[in-house]
Amino acid sequence: MSSADKLREMTTEELRKKDQDLRKEMFNLRFQHATHQLENTARLKIVRREIARVNTIIREKHLEGAEV
Repeated sequence: MSSADKLREMTTEELRKKDQDLRKEMFNLRFQHATHQLENTARLKIVRREIARVNTIIREKHLEGAEV
């Protein structure tokens, strides 16, 4: 089961909470990167894509009219 499939099983509220958590993580990663404390710079790309994935699924659910 892919990451997107797992996200599609979540409710809209759960997805919004996950989006909020990912954005906080992204803020912290950017801060660590700017201060040269970030060891795994690939994590920035992973989190950015995960945020996009969550937003896409929220949009899909909105267009379906489910749990608006």
